[in-house]
Amino acid sequence: MINFKNSLIFFVSLVAVFFTACQSESAVEIHSTKETISKTAPLTTYIERVVMQKTSQDNIIDHSNCFMINFPYVVTVNDVQIAINSANDYQLVQNNINANSNDSDIVFIHFPITVTLNNYSKKNIADQTAYANLIAECKTDSDGFGKINCINIVFPITINSYDSNNQIASTTSVTDNQSFYNFFKNLESNKFIAISYPISIINSNGQNIIITSNNQFEDVIKRAVDNCSENTNPPIDFMKTITSNSWKISYYFKDNDQTLIYDGYDFVFKTDYTVIATKSGIAYNGTWSTKVDNGVREFEIKIEPDPLKKLDEGWKELEFNNSQLRFRDGDVNNETDYLYFAKN
Repeated sequence: MINFKNSLIFFVSLVAVFFTACQSESAVEIHSTKETISKTAPLTTYIERVVMQKTSQDNIIDHSNCFMINFPYVVTVNDVQIAINSANDYQLVQNNINANSNDSDIVFIHFPITVTLNNYSKKNIADQTAYANLIAECKTDSDGFGKINCINIVFPITINSYDSNNQIASTTSVTDNQSFYNFFKNLESNKFIAISYPISIINSNGQNIIITSNNQFEDVIKRAVDNCSENTNPPIDFMKTITSNSWKISYYFKDNDQTLIYDGYDFVFKTDYTVIATKSGIAYNGTWSTKVDNGVREFEIKIEPDPLKKLDEGWKELEFNNSQLRFRDGDVNNETDYLYFAKN
């Protein structure tokens, strides 16, 4: 498999000789290169979640992963005022809560405060009403997957970019989490990027891990999703989730992004392990199955007509919640396919 640099040279050379005749073919060549990703690629969204603003450290006070309260501020716990000037002061709150088992342990925040959301934006909160509204907004947005903890990227890192519309190549150096997050948030759909490997990450055990490929990077992040205690979410029953909703395919990648092929299909998974896919009033019947093998959930779906039969792969769960189901399938050539469902 050619790397990003070689594919970029190949692309530019073709443009110089053939210009528009080969432009779309060359874009596909870059897009399908193993180390090249786009805005919609799974690794892109994974990294974006890794470099989000960390907001869980003050959960003992705000009980929310949506935002953190900026220092300094004051809280009252069991009639005791506590000044929160740094992360060390969270322990003062915990100590107060632990001191007596017969008190209320309710944390009252003194307003006004400023909060930072996980997308690095800031909000000034004037009073309890504004705070309650913010909490309500966070609950509305809770169907998304949140920040991934227990991974720290060692900066700076270099990103190679190619704009397929304007045929412009560029290089960007990112120096911290916020700049990396903003890079991905502002990434346009017509741009393909490649991380300049190797890079280093620090895991929750303080170990320095050298990352040399997209697949390795994704695997390391996946292990953090599964094993980092800071990422623990309330347990969700997979069977109840998948059979209680109607689903659509939000992302399908096999060699390239083929999501549009499945536009308009609605999937209903039934408890008897039958599945019905419906499009334009026509129903297609099939079966589905799932099991957990060595701690990994496996998933299969079998519906005979094309293009639905292409979904018959040995899928393994990436992650899921009440509104999204995400699976992937990796083969011996380190090529990975992806199947995402979103609740209708």
